Amino acid sequence: MLDAMVQSIRILGIDPGLRQTGWGVITLEGARLSHVAHGTISVAPALPLASRLAGIFSEISDLVALHAPDVAGVEETLVNTANPRSALKLGQARGAAMAALARAGLSVSEFAPRAIKLAIVGTGRADKDQIGFMVKRLLPRAGAMGADAADALACAICTAHHLSAADIVRRAV
Repeated sequence: MLDAMVQSIRILGIDPGLRQTGWGVITLEGARLSHVAHGTISVAPALPLASRLAGIFSEISDLVALHAPDVAGVEETLVNTANPRSALKLGQARGAAMAALARAGLSVSEFAPRAIKLAIVGTGRADKDQIGFMVKRLLPRAGAMGADAADALACAICTAHHLSAADIVRRAV
């Protein structure tokens, strides 16, 4: 009975960054994950910070319009005590991404990098190569991708793993 009610849920994952913001879209149908699309958003580093943030907001808004996700997941920013200015700027890029998602009316889940690594690789201490390898294993049709897109797809997969049965049934009705 539940299987008949389950429909496809489209999930957008975001790996925020000021130079490169990774994004990935997957679908969850029952227990099956499928790749839809992935890529990176690049904004010119020479632009003022406000223009770069506006670019991230605009590009994510365009992605939402194009791929029509049902939910989204965003990687949290690690606090870097060695370079707090970089962490603050990265947090602003994350904020621009989250604002675009919220403005589109999406439910946004946030995940620490360690939680994403644990969901994808099975250990919270996985490196970028291990993440990329496992994303390719879980989404074989994804093809070639950079580390930022792989991280975004990993965030989307983590979001899928954390959807509750109530979320899935609610979207199917």
